[in-house]
Amino acid sequence: MKKIFLIVIALLVGFVIYSCSCLTCGSKEEANVPLDVLEKADSFIVSKTGGHFFNNYIAIDFFRTKHTAPYYEMVYGLYIPEKSYVDALIKFTVDSVGNVVEKRDIIGIPNCRFYPLECEFNIDEQTARQIATDNGLEEGIKEWKAGFIWNAKYGKYVWHLLSTLEEMEGEFGYKAKGKEVIIDPSNGEVIALNDWDIM
Repeated sequence: MKKIFLIVIALLVGFVIYSCSCLTCGSKEEANVPLDVLEKADSFIVSKTGGHFFNNYIAIDFFRTKHTAPYYEMVYGLYIPEKSYVDALIKFTVDSVGNVVEKRDIIGIPNCRFYPLECEFNIDEQTARQIATDNGLEEGIKEWKAGFIWNAKYGKYVWHLLSTLEEMEGEFGYKAKGKEVIIDPSNGEVIALNDWDIM
């Protein structure tokens, strides 16, 4: 009886270990992208960034990539180790044979191939904060929010810094206002200085 009990326990333990060793055991499932689709998606990025930049700083993220037939929502990581603030995602959609779906958003692909200076990213967060200060971004009532992000309006990566000048929450909800500055991360140029508000 004891022997049978040990066998049953061993089988149960083995089943649990096997079932949780697979990639689908967690909340994320690795997308199965056909090689020809992946090659076309890679080539699309290379057409914008050039091969050197792609090979050194961009890699497919199979866990974030999704297959919703007939489309593949391709997700790549952009990371420059020597400039750790450059840590972003590239996203776009391709069809079942790898053609880019132009009517859907194409996010995060810098145009290094034709404008190499746009991919130098020489301005770190500390320098961006100093540029914002020098250009009149007010300190505000709380710490600035700062991020190295893709800006769809300008079609490039930017430093986005936001200060909060007023903030309140009452029976009509959250209200706030402040200023934002958008800075080119390659040359430090102030692209925009705007007011913002949530009313």
